[in-house]
Amino acid sequence: MSKLNINGQTLELDFDADTPLLWVLREQAGLTGTKYGCGIARCGACTVHVDGQPMRSCVVPASAFGPAQAITTIEGLSPDSSHPVQQAWLELDVPQCGYCQSGMIMAASALLDGNPNPTDADIDANMTNICRCGTLQRVRRGIHRAAEIKAQGKTA
Repeated sequence: MSKLNINGQTLELDFDADTPLLWVLREQAGLTGTKYGCGIARCGACTVHVDGQPMRSCVVPASAFGPAQAITTIEGLSPDSSHPVQQAWLELDVPQCGYCQSGMIMAASALLDGNPNPTDADIDANMTNICRCGTLQRVRRGIHRAAEIKAQGKTA
């Protein structure tokens, strides 16, 4: 049994040392919002935050973390979808199929935490998640809208 700090709660979970964080989140913690995409950290569907930094959870073993590191999943970003990125995504209908969107939202929220007013070039450089549906233009608009919402201090 190992302890992990997930979404502000310390959970005691049983997993093999080499099990990727993604699978511990989904199977042991029951947090299925984080998605499996490629398994090689390329697509970003599995993006979570560790101590506020975006991380692709499919390739890092869960045993690399302990209760001192704060792991945040899409479920922990906001209990009621009031995070500015979630608001913008809803307002602008950003996703098409939606499969990659939890990872997109996590990457976008981390981007805005570090750069509250990103340019298109900043977004292009930092949003390396893949969207098979091709909604990347809507993702860019969504990030700009989320920056506006965040600057106005609005939440749902």
